[in-house]
Amino acid sequence: MTFPRPHRDDVLLAVAMLFGGVVLWSFGLHITENRDLLPPWAALVPLGVTAFLELLRRTMPRTCLLAGTVMVVADQFTVGNLFTVLMFTDLVYASVVYGSPGTARRVPVITGLITVASTITFLAWFRDPAGLLLGVVTGLVSFAPATTGAIIRNHREAAEAAKLRAEQTALLAEMDRVQAVTAERARMARELHDMVANHLSAIAIHSTAALSLDDPKTTQGALEVIRENSVQGLAEMRRLIGLLRDSSDDKEPAAAPTLDGLESLVEQARTNGSGSGFDFALDDRRENGVRLPAPVELAAYRIVQESLTNALKHAESGQVRIALAHATGRALTVTVTSPFGRRPGPRAPGSGAGLVGMRERVALLDGEFEAGPAEGPPQGPEKIWCVRAVLPVRDEGEPSA
Repeated sequence: MTFPRPHRDDVLLAVAMLFGGVVLWSFGLHITENRDLLPPWAALVPLGVTAFLELLRRTMPRTCLLAGTVMVVADQFTVGNLFTVLMFTDLVYASVVYGSPGTARRVPVITGLITVASTITFLAWFRDPAGLLLGVVTGLVSFAPATTGAIIRNHREAAEAAKLRAEQTALLAEMDRVQAVTAERARMARELHDMVANHLSAIAIHSTAALSLDDPKTTQGALEVIRENSVQGLAEMRRLIGLLRDSSDDKEPAAAPTLDGLESLVEQARTNGSGSGFDFALDDRRENGVRLPAPVELAAYRIVQESLTNALKHAESGQVRIALAHATGRALTVTVTSPFGRRPGPRAPGSGAGLVGMRERVALLDGEFEAGPAEGPPQGPEKIWCVRAVLPVRDEGEPSA
């Protein structure tokens, strides 16, 4: 039969315990008085066997506990050795810490029952309170190390479970990161196709026409179309770069809306808020025929859209007013006002992400944004909620140096 290779710490422990027991025996320091039944050297047998069992305390804990129990009982028929008892307590501890789950559950219960039974037996046998001391000693030798081992094992299992959960969390986080990167790459590929491919196709078609036809008017018209599409494509590319550098709330790309769709947006809001006492008014003071850069129109459209949504969700019944102002060479100013107050009845919950998203869109254009309660106009509500965004309009005909 081949025994498992003992752990280095177990070897050191066994050698130290055996050496200590031999030293005590050589000086005649025994637990009990000399027994007439066995010679004093008989105490070395349980000491040596228990020391050998210490070598296998990790690999064969249950077998070592059973054999150690026999040795500690046999030690009581000799003059006894303190280190034999100490090694037995370690075997009890090791059986709980390194044994099977069943052994770890049963040993503390069994040692506890033995402690109670031995205490009652000693009291009944000696009929003296001193019998309690023997019960305490039994508990210290058996139940105390078993309980300590159970506590240590529970802490180790909890630590292993926490470590396993941390590893699983890290693995799931890595999987989510890979999926997010893959989805973001696909989303940006669609963004590139939807925003830039149309402009580049128009540039290619008109440049081919300009090269193939020897007509100054046709060439002039083609060059105008080419310049317009190149400007718009450059603007979209800058917007896309801005989205790549900063996080965006949009999960799926869509066709970029323009301010030409504000009428339908307000009409939709008017339809949605008709039953709640809302009145929507659009005051568009932009100059006719002036086209704004696509990022500016997209930001303005989204700000109006989010403001109308917030008004429908949180505002008190009344008039919601949307005002746009722009002059050539100046910034576009978007102002949305709604009655401010507590609306009776249930309200739709809000996460606060809308204001954050509007502020981020304005920041991408180096504009100004403010939102909050303000004094109402004359002959109107006392307080209003005002959202105001100033979006700079730059000449994006040529790339900046």
